[in-house]
Amino acid sequence: MNRTTMSLIGAVAALAAATGVAAVAAPGDGADPAASKATRLPVQRSALMCPAPTSSEVGETTYTAFTPKGRGAGKGSAGLEPAADGRADDAGKKDAKKKADAKPVAPLKAPGTPVTATTSSSDAPALIGAADGGLAPGWSVQQTTDVSAGIGRGLLGTSCTAPDTDFWFPGASTSPDRQDYVHLTNPDATAAVVDLKLYGKDGPLKASSGEDIQVPPHSSVPVLLSTLSGTRTDNVALHVTAREGRVGAAVQAGDEKTGGDWLQAAADPASGASGLVLPGIPADATSVRLVALAPGSADADLKVQLATPTGSIVPAGLETLHLKSGMTTAVDLKDVTKGEAGSLVLTPAEGSKAPVAAALRVTRGKGADQEMAFIPATKPVGDRATAADNRAKGSTLSLVAPQKGKDARVKVTASAGSEGGSPVSKTYTVKGGSTLAVEPPRPNGLKGTYALTVEPEKGGGPVYAARTLALPHGGVQSFTVQTLPDDRGTVEVPTASWNMKVLND
Repeated sequence: MNRTTMSLIGAVAALAAATGVAAVAAPGDGADPAASKATRLPVQRSALMCPAPTSSEVGETTYTAFTPKGRGAGKGSAGLEPAADGRADDAGKKDAKKKADAKPVAPLKAPGTPVTATTSSSDAPALIGAADGGLAPGWSVQQTTDVSAGIGRGLLGTSCTAPDTDFWFPGASTSPDRQDYVHLTNPDATAAVVDLKLYGKDGPLKASSGEDIQVPPHSSVPVLLSTLSGTRTDNVALHVTAREGRVGAAVQAGDEKTGGDWLQAAADPASGASGLVLPGIPADATSVRLVALAPGSADADLKVQLATPTGSIVPAGLETLHLKSGMTTAVDLKDVTKGEAGSLVLTPAEGSKAPVAAALRVTRGKGADQEMAFIPATKPVGDRATAADNRAKGSTLSLVAPQKGKDARVKVTASAGSEGGSPVSKTYTVKGGSTLAVEPPRPNGLKGTYALTVEPEKGGGPVYAARTLALPHGGVQSFTVQTLPDDRGTVEVPTASWNMKVLND
């Protein structure tokens, strides 16, 4: 028997940098422990999916694509193309012609300057795209839709998402007053098979459907959540699992009284065992509802704090929150911010280690002039985060340093404008345990829209961030909130090779 020794470092590093995903296995017996050390390299390929924006005849959608300067090397390409309608029997033939005639949406030519595209079509498709080479590190696309009337009126915003196999959406609804659709988009050349499961206040909802949903290659399928179960309830948590393949997933929520917005997936529930941050509650919020679930086999107990501009406080009457396993809990925090911007911080009570998924539904205005948005629990900024679509007016940046005593310094850069202007940077200090809400810097001589990048300095406490975009709309400013986790500009790869023994007969 011959033993051939192979070095895997080149293959692993190339694969990780190309896909933006690194999977590092433990070295075998006798391996050098130093082999497990890793470094971060710029990604060489990024994939994103944008859901179909709206079926409204009075909606206009803007796509803004952007790659920050500074990490990618060499030329590259970046753009989005229409996905097929996975529901239609003749989708293959019809959409094949559409795709053949379609031009890439918001194609980038160089990092540092955003590119925009607009559509007012009520049958605008979902989009699937990729960036490679020097345009891949941090490539971000924002989808913003302004709907002037109807059940989903208001400003609907979402960051186009990378494909995955598991998503949690606390804050969805099957109520008669709501129309919530989950949009499933498959970027790959093979079909995906998806299961949908809803959890209410008493546990999993009895479902008439939701399993084995087929999402054809390069296509998108919307599913109305109220068709999955006969139970009508206002606060549910949706679990999306791709058993075969991978998908992008986002929930479009529409309410008769409070308008509409996109609910994006919450941070991995496993991160809830060490604490969750939900940043960017507007100062003038008139109603805030927390929806949370402990999806594991154990109950969860959480300490609840509001990080305000002057420090952390405990919301009145909600020092702790008990979550029963598999049951969705909703808590109305009312006007918890009391005129000051804030962020909700959930930390495990002593002895509690259960995973938790959580999101906020935030409402501004009163009566007929109400608008809603969602804030899911999010991951920290990490090295850098990006918000692609910002206008001359209406953007608010919320920065949160949730750990008391661990201040953070954060560099915020406004890019060049899509039609002109030069970049501007400003550095902010965020006190530990507080939220800093600011009107972000704008490019000098701004024309068009611009992007923001958020970069915490080394040595400070962790930072979480969200961007609120507000635009005039009748009696209240329509608004949407996007959390800003790391923009996937780099990927972790091994720095030292290890040996794998390949046995040959």
